Parts: sequence; C-alpha cells; structure tokens
Amino acid sequence: MLWTAAGAVALAFLIALEIAARHYGHRGPITNQAREVIFAPKSGPLLYASMALMTVVLTWRQRFIAIGAAIGIDIAFFLVRWAIDAKMMFGNGALWVILGCAVIAVTRRTGQERVLLLKAVGLGLLLVTGRKTGDAWLLITSKTRPTVLDLYVATADHALGNPSWVAGRIVEATGSIGAHVLDWVYIQLAVAAVTVTLYQLRHVAAERRFPRHHLVRTFLVIGLLGPGIYMIFPVVGPIFAYGTGAFDTGGEHWAVANLWPHTPPPLGIPHPIPYDEITPRNCMPSLHTAWATAIFIHSRKGPRILRFAGAFWLIATLGATLGFGYHYGADILAGVVFTVTIEAALRSQARGWDRSGIQLVAYGATVFAALLVSYRYLPMEMAEHPWVFGPLLVLAMASVVYGFVRTTKVWEPEAAVPAARQPEPQPELV
Repeated sequence: MLWTAAGAVALAFLIALEIAARHYGHRGPITNQAREVIFAPKSGPLLYASMALMTVVLTWRQRFIAIGAAIGIDIAFFLVRWAIDAKMMFGNGALWVILGCAVIAVTRRTGQERVLLLKAVGLGLLLVTGRKTGDAWLLITSKTRPTVLDLYVATADHALGNPSWVAGRIVEATGSIGAHVLDWVYIQLAVAAVTVTLYQLRHVAAERRFPRHHLVRTFLVIGLLGPGIYMIFPVVGPIFAYGTGAFDTGGEHWAVANLWPHTPPPLGIPHPIPYDEITPRNCMPSLHTAWATAIFIHSRKGPRILRFAGAFWLIATLGATLGFGYHYGADILAGVVFTVTIEAALRSQARGWDRSGIQLVAYGATVFAALLVSYRYLPMEMAEHPWVFGPLLVLAMASVVYGFVRTTKVWEPEAAVPAARQPEPQPELV
C-alpha cells in the first residue's frame, strides 16, 4: 500500500511537471524519458549507473546476462545511428534492460520475488527520472522568476571573502587540466552516488531486502525540496550575474558588470535585477554541494578507498561550484546545512522519531531559514562587518554538522561488550 501510494504521488507530480513544461513550449520529464527508449539519451553513464542499481537484487549470472544484453543493444543502436548519421550516444541498452526486468517481474515473478525486483527497477528508474524532473524544474524557475537576487548574495558573500572570485582565479591558474578534472567531477556526480549506493546495497541479493536507509533516498529528497527553495530565492550565480567576456555563458548582456573572477563586486545597496528566461535560478542552495555532502556522509562507513573517494568528490565539487562561477560561498554553506538536516530527518524516520531526532532536524531547519533571511535582509551589515558575520556564518554551519555527528553517534548500536568469562566447572570428586 505504501509503495502504491508513493508511486501514485510521484506519477501525479511528473504529470504536473509535464503539463507545466508543455505550457512553456518544452518537453516534460515523461516525454524526455520515453524518447530515450529510441533516441540518443542525454547521459549514457547515468543510464548504466541506474541499471547497476537495479542489478543489486540479481545473481551474478543474471547480472552478466543483463550487462551483455545492454551492450549488445547499444551496439545495434550505434550501428544504426552511424549508418544514418544521427547523434551518437550510448545508454539505450541499459534502459531497455531495466524496462525488460520490469516486464519479467510482472509476468515471471510472484510474491516477494516480484516485489523485490519491482523495487529494484523503481530504484533504477528513480535516478533517471530524478534527472529529468530536475531539468523540468530548472525550466520552470527560469520562466516564472523574471528577477534574481544575486546582488543580495554577492553582497553577503563579502563576509566570507568572496570565495567564488578566489576559486575562479585558482582554477584559471591551473589551466585546462584542472578545469577538465573539475568539470568531469561536476558532471558525473550521479555516477559517484551510484558507486557509494552499490556498496550500501551489496547484501540485498543475499538478504532479499533493502536497507531502511541509503544514499538514493537522500539524493531524491534533496532533488525534490531543493527546487522549491529556488522558487523562493532565485539566484543565477557569479558567472552569469557578473559574467566576463572570457566565458561564453550566453547571458553577458544581462550581467550587472564584467567582474568575475578578477574584480570582486563593489558594495552597494542590493536590489532584484531582471534576467533572461533561459538561465536556471538554481544557486540557493547549492544542490551540487548538497549531493556531494550526502556522498561524503554515506561513504564514511565504507572501506578506506571509498572514504577517500567521498572526500575527494566533496572537495572537487566545492572547487568546481566556486571555481567555475556557478555558486557563491553563501550557497555552499546553505547547501551543507540543507543536506545535513535532510539526512538527519531521513535517519530519524528510518529508526523512529525521538526527542534527539526532532531537536536536530528543527535546529538544522532553523539555521537554514536564518541563513536565507540574513542573506536577503542583512547583506549590507554582513559585508560591512566581515570579521563578525563571516565567522558567525561558518560557526552556524559547523554547529549543525557537529550536532549531526554527535547525535548520530548516539544512534549507532553500541558495540557488543564481550561477556565476562565464566570459570569452567570443576569435575566433582567421587
């Protein structure tokens, strides 16, 4: 019943987004996803990552069959597209395998096996659908929010030392190698998430059940709630609001000045500024930072190489979001608080709500709201007193992180204490 209700709500949400996108003359998430059955997908690695998630319930023999079928189908599509000179991209085979497993679950499985396989298919499709849903949300933000609040965030960012301008110059100094590495990390965030999730779900095939909480749940909730904040606090980012001619963003004539990344923005009374109907208002909070933070948190329970990869992905994502001019420092702080609060709520829901969980979530939500309010209504005060507000902003974020670490450690099951060794019984003397 729960899965049916969740599916019905998700379908209604997708239909609403499809209608909204059609209203603005664009294809919605349902249409874009259906087209990828035949046409070239937008992201082949994402489709294969989604298929990998689906295979966690299969045996190794079934996994090899699924991978072989996906590659074979993609080769066939490749040859056809090469022959007709169409756009080249792989991934159709992975989507066909996912859909084929859904058909097998309905027609060839029964009982718990059917439910388990359908859950796996749903998990794989959710990752892809989440990407399409995000694209539709970004379109809506650009069409429904004609003005942006970049001047407010850029002014408040003086309290943090304008980190986007600093990181932008650093990335520029590293040349093409550093930029290409950061760009690859930035684009392949979903693949990193799948890697961590596969480790978390490695026992599903043997135990025949999913864990109560894993990374995909956090990813989906972040993607669901984040765009709602975009609608409340529309921001396009430094590269667009303060674009420079060296970077072709397509929105230079909308920029307030040609400053990024060499000249920090001057102080002035902030006000909303008009912007185009194309650029997404997707800065506040930084969801790339939010997702990278979630990957970092969930990788802490893995082996050393996974922990190292999680830390690398977080650091590289922070470098990319700031160094490419996509986000301000204020967005980063808000993104971390946003993620930690959501993660705390999901863990509380999985283990059962108690006083500590409620207090942690309420505190995180309060700090997040306070950050947004301060960015909007106190930017000049923050810029004029950076040595006061800068540490306060960082401490506010750190307090939420500290509360999360301390509380979740208490939630973890205590290590089993070995029982005291009992003396061996002595044989009775006859």
